Amino acid sequence: MPRPKGHSPFGVVLPMKIALSTAAPTDVDVDLLAVSVRAGQLEKDATLRKIDRLLDGALFRHGKDESFEGERRETLRIPTLGKLRARFVVVVGLGKDEPSPNDARIVAIRAALGARMRRTIAVVPPSDDAASVRNTAEGLLLGAYRYDAYLTGARKPKGRIVSASILVGKDDSERRRALAEGQIVAEAVCLARDLVNAPPNDLTPTALAEAARKACRGTSASCVIWNKKQIAAHKMDLLLAVSRGTAQEPRVVHMTYKPRGAKHCIAFVGKGLTFDSGGLCIKPAKSMIDMKCDMAGAAATIGILMAAARLKIPIEVHGFIGCVENMSGDHAYRPGDIFPSLDGKTVEIINTDAEGRLVLADVLAYAKTVKPDFMVDFATLTGACMVALGPWTAGLFANHDGLFKRFSEAAADVDESFWRLPLSDDLREALKSDVADLKHTGESHGGAITGALFLREFVGDTKWAHCDIAGPAFLERPHGNHPKGGTGFGVATALRFLEGLAKK
Repeated sequence: MPRPKGHSPFGVVLPMKIALSTAAPTDVDVDLLAVSVRAGQLEKDATLRKIDRLLDGALFRHGKDESFEGERRETLRIPTLGKLRARFVVVVGLGKDEPSPNDARIVAIRAALGARMRRTIAVVPPSDDAASVRNTAEGLLLGAYRYDAYLTGARKPKGRIVSASILVGKDDSERRRALAEGQIVAEAVCLARDLVNAPPNDLTPTALAEAARKACRGTSASCVIWNKKQIAAHKMDLLLAVSRGTAQEPRVVHMTYKPRGAKHCIAFVGKGLTFDSGGLCIKPAKSMIDMKCDMAGAAATIGILMAAARLKIPIEVHGFIGCVENMSGDHAYRPGDIFPSLDGKTVEIINTDAEGRLVLADVLAYAKTVKPDFMVDFATLTGACMVALGPWTAGLFANHDGLFKRFSEAAADVDESFWRLPLSDDLREALKSDVADLKHTGESHGGAITGALFLREFVGDTKWAHCDIAGPAFLERPHGNHPKGGTGFGVATALRFLEGLAKK
């Protein structure tokens, strides 16, 4: 089909203008005003009491009629009927938990979702500090996100948020900087979402690599792309094996952000399967329909590198991506084949639907040549991880406790859910082959762990973490802060991890 004009299917377009305002909530002339409240505090909050008086008691009456309790992410929406300059008020519940920087993100996301066809919006953050401003800006863009690149005619959304105000007590340089940072993070997340949502007929391995190059434009990051001939020259035979069954050529991407005076070097590695049919071990049709999302690790890596450069984080950051399509053409690799890896180990193929770890093995082996202090990979690697943790939590494996601690703290700061799983050496036996150095899959139980153990074979002594994002990278329905479809999961955590490392 011809590509719709005015919007790239894998390049984020965010027209919303966000600004700080010192106006009182009752004085802002907007379509929608969003205010938050803790559980059980609706009639005790000073701002809401003032709004209720101006509405002649309608807000609190409506709250009682709707049994509004202020639970986390619960919303109460009411028209003001001309009694307030804002045409609608949305009250967002924060639950009973202790106040958190994530509260501001929640309020902004729910406000943007509640705006519907409204064009202007104002948000009162739960607190007035720079961290809340940053999270509010981030939440506004994330909540307003829609993937509509392929909608045409009447199906194209008619309304969108054009401008948003964050109501603060003071408009200063610290808060303005925080606002800009929040926008950068959100744009990186939304870029990753766009890439994951893009259809595989357009987002080929070549197109994914070019998206990485495009993301570096206008920043101090650079991008090198290897074609099939160059990949072969670098002896990435496992990656090439996966690509043998498709007409689409593979690509390997190396993005680099290297600021002056950087004291740390971090490498991110992303799995970039632009479509995974399962190869000769073909997937059932129902399991194949969403396999355009098998490049979510690559999308996250692109977003991370772009934002790290735009945020000017004083850390050297590398992004490595293996861009491949796994199909079942005439030259497809087979169960029983044996291939050498870049690392030198030979690998016996057991199941062609476990292709991502083969691609990552070669890319991880190459990534460690930049001698990073830490290396983190993102991959939609195993359905077994979803069986263990459900669809909303990623599995986190780490061979270094300090790296795990820093990364998990960063995840908590941005409200993304990771759970540490063990690198159980007892299961390493399942990867022993009679005819090669390794089998690439183990037995039916502990599949997420054996997948991680296989990857560990190729990182050497590097301090490494593996993020199995098979569940939260692509959702069947909205959940928490994440929309249906591509979520951009992992981008915000990685950026907070980098910022924390820079501060320390």
